[in-house]
Amino acid sequence: MQTVQFNEDDVGKTVVNGNGNEVGIISAVEHGTAYVDPDPGITTKITAALGWDNIDDEDGYPLQEQAVATVTDDQVRLRSDL
Repeated sequence: MQTVQFNEDDVGKTVVNGNGNEVGIISAVEHGTAYVDPDPGITTKITAALGWDNIDDEDGYPLQEQAVATVTDDQVRLRSDL
């Protein structure tokens, strides 16, 4: 598995699920961890799969490295099995 190390250049990238549907954007990066500001329409199933169901974080939700499939210049794609 590829290690994902996020940095400030990743802020603003679109986060999409395995089907290519937008689920949010990278709103901040702290110590290599990306924080996602989710799309208000994101489903409960996706938020639960990412461990976001019980988090109250004003900066966004931390993106777990194992949830990331690929990172491109403008997009972070989540694994399709989420």
